[in-house]
Amino acid sequence: MKHLIILGDGMADWPCDELKGKTLLQYADTPHFDWLAKHGRNGLLKTIPDGFHPGSEVANSSILGYDQHLVYEGRGPLEAASIGVELAEDDLALRCNLVCIEGDLLKNHSCGRLETEEGDVLIRFLQDKLGSDRVHFYTGVQYRHLLVIKGGNKHLRCTPPHDIPLKPWRDNMLQAECPEAEETAQLLTNLILRSQELLATHPLNIERQQRGMDAANCIWPWGGGYRPKMTPLTVTYPQIKKGAVITAVDLIRGIGHYAGLDVINVHGATGLWDTDFRAKAEATIEALRTNDFVYLHVEASDEAGHDGDLHMKLGCIEHIDHLLLAPIYKEVSRWDNPVSIALLPDHPTPIHLRTHTAEPIPFCIYYPGIEPDEVQTFDEIAAKEGSYGLLEGEQFINLFMAGR
Repeated sequence: MKHLIILGDGMADWPCDELKGKTLLQYADTPHFDWLAKHGRNGLLKTIPDGFHPGSEVANSSILGYDQHLVYEGRGPLEAASIGVELAEDDLALRCNLVCIEGDLLKNHSCGRLETEEGDVLIRFLQDKLGSDRVHFYTGVQYRHLLVIKGGNKHLRCTPPHDIPLKPWRDNMLQAECPEAEETAQLLTNLILRSQELLATHPLNIERQQRGMDAANCIWPWGGGYRPKMTPLTVTYPQIKKGAVITAVDLIRGIGHYAGLDVINVHGATGLWDTDFRAKAEATIEALRTNDFVYLHVEASDEAGHDGDLHMKLGCIEHIDHLLLAPIYKEVSRWDNPVSIALLPDHPTPIHLRTHTAEPIPFCIYYPGIEPDEVQTFDEIAAKEGSYGLLEGEQFINLFMAGR
């Protein structure tokens, strides 16, 4: 049996007054999600262990069975792996967002719509002006980039920028958590302030503002850590002789890299709501022909949640149902070698909060011959009655891989 995980990042949400008290998963037109729930087994999964911030790096690696107390090193090292940056033992790698600030407020975490080509121009400019033997900026994707500090101390309190839209940025500047990290904190603070001076007058930002777009006028380093020690899934689960990850997000590529999965890039996959859902479905089908395990990650619903856009998030959820799950299931249901499918988000991204929360998320597992439970729809409320109950840690992946 082959195994496929379909993950809609941030799909879970809270009940909304605009939807007469329903969550987005309850309200959206998702006949294929519901078919899977009706013919499979359901439950809730705690993806954020106690004491950890509800970030996608925690949630996605938890879903794959990794104990965060043993492997967690923040987003930076995962994104380094995804873009081919090999870290030395003393390298501190941090996610480096290009953000938009207006006056005292952090307007948004992503500069609105920033193309990778634009981000590359700005990151190269910052490397030229601020880089050194110790400080190195690397281009990632869109607004998501990488900053590596040789000899940096990881014990920093860093606020993810998507947690503070329209809030004072100075109140959320990074801080040292111990005296040994003071020097690193001061270095990063200086880089942030200098980036504001440099980016404010960059021609690319001036042009963006003239077109009515947000300027990418500040860096925001966060999620720092060292190279993680993760056992490949092919070692933990003998069912997986060859696996792949499909995503447009550097963070998930990095998790896949350390998990021993091949990273498949899909033309037209953007990590935003305009991603090519059909192309990702086709890539998934092709990947399943030659792999035992595929992890299909879709970022669009999470970005819509961060933007607080109800209708956009509903559309993203429906696209995952209609344009991803539907064609994938239609194809693999004809194969002689059965495919077990798990459907789930990684965490909630409530549109009215515009950031991640740590509540357990709904999940469904279906494969031909599974004994279904009584759940009829795929959503946060129905999943509470699922036969799996509430799982945490490695329980989900162990059940999924064992076909239980």
